[in-house]
Amino acid sequence: MSQPTFARLRGWGVALSLAGTLGLVHAQAASTPPDDPAPPATQQAAPAVGGVKSANIFEIAPDASSDPNYASQTNAQRKLVQPGNNAPMWRDVGKGVTGYSSLPVTQAPEAGNLIQPFVQYPGSRLTTAGEAWRQVRNNWLIPYGGALLFIVLLTLAIFYKTKGPLGGHLPDTGRKIERFTPFERAAHWSNAGAFIALAVSGIVMAFGKFFLLPVIGSTLFGWLTFALKNVHNFVGPLFAVSLLIIVITFIKDNIANAADFVWLSKAGGMLSDKEVPSHRFNAGEKGLFWWGVTIPGIVVVGSGLFLDKLLPGMLYLRGDMQIAHMLHLVCALLMMTLIMGHIYMGTVGVKGAYGAMKTGYVDEAWAKEHHELWYDDVKAGKIPAQRSKSGPAAPLQAPAKA
Repeated sequence: MSQPTFARLRGWGVALSLAGTLGLVHAQAASTPPDDPAPPATQQAAPAVGGVKSANIFEIAPDASSDPNYASQTNAQRKLVQPGNNAPMWRDVGKGVTGYSSLPVTQAPEAGNLIQPFVQYPGSRLTTAGEAWRQVRNNWLIPYGGALLFIVLLTLAIFYKTKGPLGGHLPDTGRKIERFTPFERAAHWSNAGAFIALAVSGIVMAFGKFFLLPVIGSTLFGWLTFALKNVHNFVGPLFAVSLLIIVITFIKDNIANAADFVWLSKAGGMLSDKEVPSHRFNAGEKGLFWWGVTIPGIVVVGSGLFLDKLLPGMLYLRGDMQIAHMLHLVCALLMMTLIMGHIYMGTVGVKGAYGAMKTGYVDEAWAKEHHELWYDDVKAGKIPAQRSKSGPAAPLQAPAKA
């Protein structure tokens, strides 16, 4: 638009505005005789002819607050003495009082409630539920959870630096024992892949603003967290299914026995040069199965499905969602800290451990060194040396019976 055209339009706007103002003043002058005294304050609050005039609620019955029942008035009572003063209504809103809403309860169960009632979650003050949840998350779960993950990572690094990889003291025999069947390995890797995707996306969403946002900037961080949030939501059901398969597949070999108490009493031989004999899984691995995978995994899956609103027949109230979120985060942090140790032991922490899950087979020497009781059962014929139909890369030589 050219400058002259813009100037003309602006001039017309000013002229029209001035004309409207003059018309309003003229209408007001015509409606009030010049000799009449000024109207009282209650009349001044009424809209003027030809326009809307603001009103000060404290000028409407200014002595209404002298009524001893003023503070306990309902909104309807306050409206009679001070129209526009909705303090009683907002006082009820602050108390968590639920008002009327025409929306159906099944679709909007809390549509009539603006502010949640007062609660006190562990670690919060007595305050509204939304603020209490924020205090627990920001003051406890995020800082201490992040510190826990960092401490575990640092501990594993120090342990590797001082101890190095465990095992490898016995020379390989060339004879293989099948430790994991193809089905067991498929279940493990499916669950592991889903868990890593959930852990990475969860860490970025929970802690990314502290270590990633300053590096990549708000725009890229926003897109990244949006994408990872969708990854988190869609991978969650896959993790739930694979977790169920993992529990059903490995539960029979993770029942505690007498050898586990001996293993625990000697800390598994972690501080010595010889490992304590154990069956297919030692007490540490069984503890991980129950307290690092199964029990917290059930809580994580249940709370995650609730947060995703995938459980039928549920009313997803804000208070319940807050509790589900706190349980989800606590158990997810517990799983991540323990599985970090599992990943360490299964890769660089124990020689040959990664190959066992990659190929399914271990050497006889490895079995004897790390799981001697299991190796003895294989030698005795109680457990077959090969449980699947497919063989290892090298010809299998079944160990002789004792």
